[in-house]
Amino acid sequence: MVLLSKGFEIEIYTGTPQGEVVGLSDQIVKNLDGFVREPDNRNVEYTTAPFCNYDRLLCAILKPRQTLRSYLRSLGNYTLIPGSTLSLGDSSRFERSDPNNPYHSYIEQSYGTKVVTASIHINIGIAEPEKLIQACRLIRVEAPLYLALSAASPFLDGKATGFHSTRWQMFPQTPENVPLFESHAHFINWTETQLAAGTMKNVRHLWNSVRPNGDRRPYNLNRLELRICDLVVDPIALLAITALLEARLIEMLDNPMLDPLQQSRLSNTHLAEDLITVTAENELAVARDSLDAQLTHWQDGRKIKASDWISELYQQVLPIAKNRGYSCFLLPLNKILRNGNTAQQWLKLHQQGTDIKDIIQQAIQTTEQQERELEDKLCQTILVA
Repeated sequence: MVLLSKGFEIEIYTGTPQGEVVGLSDQIVKNLDGFVREPDNRNVEYTTAPFCNYDRLLCAILKPRQTLRSYLRSLGNYTLIPGSTLSLGDSSRFERSDPNNPYHSYIEQSYGTKVVTASIHINIGIAEPEKLIQACRLIRVEAPLYLALSAASPFLDGKATGFHSTRWQMFPQTPENVPLFESHAHFINWTETQLAAGTMKNVRHLWNSVRPNGDRRPYNLNRLELRICDLVVDPIALLAITALLEARLIEMLDNPMLDPLQQSRLSNTHLAEDLITVTAENELAVARDSLDAQLTHWQDGRKIKASDWISELYQQVLPIAKNRGYSCFLLPLNKILRNGNTAQQWLKLHQQGTDIKDIIQQAIQTTEQQERELEDKLCQTILVA
């Protein structure tokens, strides 16, 4: 059974073991292949090549990170910092990575540090344009569930914000109104209109939960890009979230009727608009309460807890993952549902009296140890094989 191709864009903060974020991306990009700079110097991005095989994907996540850690040590006592916001600060200033880049100037002036966040973008290959647009419709209305699993930004500037994903709550979704695209032609026409109006500065300037992506947007498309997830530093958890997404897309490819515009009973007159309204409300609810959020189901409007909806989907797609031979990568989803996501675990420690600085420092150590163990146990075996 053939699996879909999968790849990641991974943004991560650099800094000290004490949790102070330090801008190093200009040096990293200059000296390491495979890394690209973000507008702010305090986080850096690397991209994995697309793989169908989950074992190879695991190594593609880990290997660049090990290279980056080694380089950071050569610069001084620097490390990688989990979380999707500037948990300990400083969000009052923008630290430019490339002062001469006019697009970065526009971003700084327009959005400030609301964009200085760290996230995971999950890309899944779908070559047929109309199927890809359908996939974007389905995952757009279910994107809040992936944010619920990944939420990892309850703190900003050393304070609890009241949100599990502060990143998504404050991130400037642009343009303001992105429709549920009904066809590839609709996506092309809409994009051309936005570029002409200046609401998008270039084809990359579409910042919402999910978008069609490809070599020459909006015309040549070959993958779905899920952009809503907070940074998931645990590679096993990231692959579990990806396995759920892939299984859901395989289910859709096998069932042409699995489409919000075909199956939703929310409205008889303005269905596409109503689906977007409900989805926006769900995204905000999940940004606040993640797995505990009360959501509105896109199919029939019923109220459902995010964790219960995810459990329903998990049971629904588990046979697909088993049939395709990758259910072992889907199973760790249960651990997230049982123990909570990163934000919930951090907030539990905070409510029990642990200082936010101590929580971040502990997470830095845990992440490094976890990567070392995975590298030793898994990657060596795969490389030998």
